[in-house]
Amino acid sequence: MEYRSVADLGRDVVQWADRLPRDIDIVAGIPRSGLLAANLLALHLHTPLADLEGLLAGRLLGAGQRMRNRSPADVIASARRILVVDDSLHYGGALAEARDKVRGHVLEERISYGVVYAARLDGEQRVDYHHSVVPVPRAFEWNVLHHTHLGQACMDIDGVLCRDPEGSEADGAPYEAFIDDVPPRLVPAREVGWLVTSRLERYRPQTERWLAAHGIRYKELVMHPAGSHEERRAASDHAERKAEVYRRTSAWLFIESDVRQAQRIAEIAGRPVFCTDVRQMVYPGVPVGRPARRLDQVRWRLPREVARNRERASRFGRRLLDGLSRR
Repeated sequence: MEYRSVADLGRDVVQWADRLPRDIDIVAGIPRSGLLAANLLALHLHTPLADLEGLLAGRLLGAGQRMRNRSPADVIASARRILVVDDSLHYGGALAEARDKVRGHVLEERISYGVVYAARLDGEQRVDYHHSVVPVPRAFEWNVLHHTHLGQACMDIDGVLCRDPEGSEADGAPYEAFIDDVPPRLVPAREVGWLVTSRLERYRPQTERWLAAHGIRYKELVMHPAGSHEERRAASDHAERKAEVYRRTSAWLFIESDVRQAQRIAEIAGRPVFCTDVRQMVYPGVPVGRPARRLDQVRWRLPREVARNRERASRFGRRLLDGLSRR
């Protein structure tokens, strides 16, 4: 799986800016995540920033100090090129909607379209400018917890949807009160496939009530079968159970809070795990914080090196034979 963090986005936007035309006078973002990329790009290019609908209505979100004496209408009217930006492109729906809004507008001829990451570059993926192709499956730090395909993902509860219990909250009556009263940390925008928790099965009614009360939708709730907290501690199989569900369901991603469990789940399941505590994608066999090598890089690195060595050996052999023939 390909993954890009907010730090990756910032770095890639700077690299992208070096390849963009010099006549971009306004950067406009497609809400919501497109505004994140657009803001970074506008700051780097030192151009005015707008959201798309505001731009078409003659508004800017910010123009910087060098534009402070000019009206938004004047800045927009004098712009040579306006770049409409989204963070990524997959199906092309957001881009198609943006083009529909622009169609027939007085600014249409001066508007170009760009994305930082495209899944491919054909059909609806065609844009004027892009930084790089990032194929699916992929996840981005800024929207992974509300991903379009959460319905095929596994997610922990404590530490992800709410905070972890602390001290005496981790057992008995205090834990029951914790389940009832803890506020949500995250309410996913979409239905989650499998909520996989180390909460005991006996807490299912309370957990289901809490999830319903906060509008958290899911297909299946998987809980720990142990009869007591002591039995669960003795089993010490949190990561193993979560990894088993991950493999059984063929989910594309597991979202876990604890970094040690995330590493263990990834190793057992042989699949990536997004760890919310460190905001990183954890890959099997890869230390936390270090990016996984892309499969195509691994596959083709050796043949290229072999080909180069073979060509060097061939040139050396030809020179050797030529030298012998002259003797």
